[in-house]
Amino acid sequence: MGLDRRRLLAAGLFLTLGGCAGRGGVTLVSGGRNAPGELETLSALQADASGLTVTVASTGCTRRDDFTFYVDRSAAQPTVAFARKRLDVCRQATTTAVLRFSYQELGVPGRGRLAVLNPVGVAR
Repeated sequence: MGLDRRRLLAAGLFLTLGGCAGRGGVTLVSGGRNAPGELETLSALQADASGLTVTVASTGCTRRDDFTFYVDRSAAQPTVAFARKRLDVCRQATTTAVLRFSYQELGVPGRGRLAVLNPVGVAR
């Protein structure tokens, strides 16, 4: 399994975002290739001082309420996974939807490492 241009670009973008977020805030760790196939592929993932912003594919109907999350706090590093509750069945051109989740609602501290199980990159 070679490293094509899209994966290389996604990895570089992720490392850049993770490095910026790690300065006194949250350092993101992505599930990458080991992520379960059932998890939603995120187009982008970003951490800032107040929470996570995830970008997902949409055909026009995706809203924040269509997503849920699961947080595992049993290890030293919390782990979060995002999943759709409802499919986007609109028939508009494929675009993206930006969804925001605060650390408070996720129940995780706004500092340290946070693992996101969802793959980040081009949707399969």
